Amino acid sequence: MTEKIIPEHIGYIVDGNRRWAKKHGLPSYEGHLAGYNALQEIISATFERGVKYISAYVFSTENWKRSKSEVEKFMSLVLRSFTSDLHIFEENNVRLLVMGSRENIKDSILKAIDNAENKTANNTGGTFAVCFNYGGQQEIVDTVKKIIDSGVPTDDISVDLINQNLYHPEIPPLDLLVRTSGEKRISNFMLWRCAYSEIMFIDKLWPDLTKDDVTKIIDQYSLRARRFGG
Repeated sequence: MTEKIIPEHIGYIVDGNRRWAKKHGLPSYEGHLAGYNALQEIISATFERGVKYISAYVFSTENWKRSKSEVEKFMSLVLRSFTSDLHIFEENNVRLLVMGSRENIKDSILKAIDNAENKTANNTGGTFAVCFNYGGQQEIVDTVKKIIDSGVPTDDISVDLINQNLYHPEIPPLDLLVRTSGEKRISNFMLWRCAYSEIMFIDKLWPDLTKDDVTKIIDQYSLRARRFGG
C-alpha cells in the first residue's frame, strides 16, 4: 500500500455557516455556533492525521459589512474561544496563533488573544492559526510597510525577505487550501502563502463537515502530483 502523503499545512476557508442556519430555519448566530463546534472536530481530526499546521479563515476584513447584531454575536463567540474554551487547546497540546489586523477589535478580545497565545506558546502538538479580521491583501500591504520601515535597500528585497515579514512568518506556505459550501474562489485568503497550494472545493456546508471528510481530503491530496511550476 502506498504511504499517504500528509500536507504540512492545511488552510480551511470556513464557509456556509449562515446558509446552514437558513436551511434549518435558524438565526445566523446558530449557524456560526454550529460552525464553531464543527471547527473543533475538524481541527482535532486534522492534527490526528499528522498535519502540523492548520489555518482557518473565520472572519475577514470584509465581514464587518454584515449586520451589527450578527457581528456582535460572532465576536462573543470569538471571545469564548479564547477564554472559557482555551482549555481545549491546552489539553490537546495545541499552539494557538491569531493572524490578522488588530484594528477595530475590542480591547477585551485583544487581551484574550494575547493571553491565549502566551499560554499555548510552548505547546508542541500542532499549530492552529486563526485568521481573524484577516485579509490576504492587507497582510501583503502590512508586510511591505514593515520592510520599508526597516530601511532595507530596494535591491535586497526578495521572496525570502517578504516571507520573513508576513504575519507569523513561522507559519509555512499552504500545501492545501480547502473551501466548503460549493463556492469556487479563495476570497483574499493567504494570497502569498497559497502560491503553489493545491485547492479543493467541497459542496458541503461547513457545519456539516466531519472527521470522515478530513480523511477523504487527505486521501485525495495524496493522489495529487505537486510540480511547483516544474
